[in-house]
This record gives sequence, C-alpha cells and structure tokens, in this order.
Amino acid sequence: MSTNLELKKQEVQEIKQLFDNAESVVVVNYTGITVEEITALRVKFREAGVNYKVLKNTLVKRAVEDLNLPEFEAHLEGPSAFAFGDAVGPAKVIAEFLKNKENAGKMEVKGGIVEGRYIDAKGVEALSKLPSREELIAKMLGSMNAPVSNLVGVLSATLRSVLYALNAVKDQKENNAA
Repeated sequence: MSTNLELKKQEVQEIKQLFDNAESVVVVNYTGITVEEITALRVKFREAGVNYKVLKNTLVKRAVEDLNLPEFEAHLEGPSAFAFGDAVGPAKVIAEFLKNKENAGKMEVKGGIVEGRYIDAKGVEALSKLPSREELIAKMLGSMNAPVSNLVGVLSATLRSVLYALNAVKDQKENNAA
C-alpha cells in the first residue's frame, strides 16, 4: 500500500475522532474572510473551548459515512471549515462573529450536527441563542437554593416573632410589678 493512502486513512480516523468527541459540529463556508479576521476568530474559538479546522470535504465524507446523515453530506461542497465543541459553543462563537456588520457575508453557516442529528443553518442560529451549559447549571442551582433560602427566612421570622412576644410579656410583667 502506498504511504499516501495510509496517510489519508489516518486523517480519516482523526476526523472521525473529532466528530465522535464533539457534542456539536458547525460547518461554515469561509470564503471572503481575511487572515486577520480568521486569526481573531480562532482566538475566540480557543477561548470557548472550540476546535476549528479546515478539512478536505472528501475525507470528511468518508469519516461521517457511518453517521448516515445525507443532509449533512450535501453541505460538503466548496470551501468548508468545521467547528467542533460542546452543544452550543461553536454556534455561539460563529453567531457572535456574524453579528458584526463588517463580517456579514464573509462566512456562511451551511449546517451542523448536534449529538448525532443534522441541523440546518436556522437550527444553528437557534442553537446559538440557547444559554450555555454553565448558565443552565447556575440557574438550576439558584432555583434549587431559593426554597431553602425562603425556609430559613420564614423560620428566622417565626423565631423573631416569638422573641418579640416574650419580650413584650416580660415588659408587661415588669410594668405591672412596678
């Protein structure tokens, strides 16, 4: 076997691992973006824990054959870059980049995969509007903490009321004794 074929098989395996390890993948057409803009975007991807790669479409097609997602494979034409990450990270970074009017039209979302299911460009946009996992956990812990805080407040108010009543009885007895 030729070394070129072996290298391609190895690349396909690496791409397959990227897809297997990512909760979501967003595919974009990056035509028109400058080197400075892509460098700044890569920094934002790194900060969000997202892996951004430009990959050959043919190798990606081979890597995702077993996913059985023909809708996704249809987007593997032309220049394609892939953002791999948690459920909402890649979509959020790309949406933030595209919000800037200067960047409009420089990058086009083709579609994506979230936990093994295909989503179109509108689905990626909707995904970008969801809160991150950390935000959801914080909200859940806050709502779990609220009943406990309320119970402590009620109990302390009840104890305060009993203390005020006892002080009132004491003051009344002192006034009657005098």
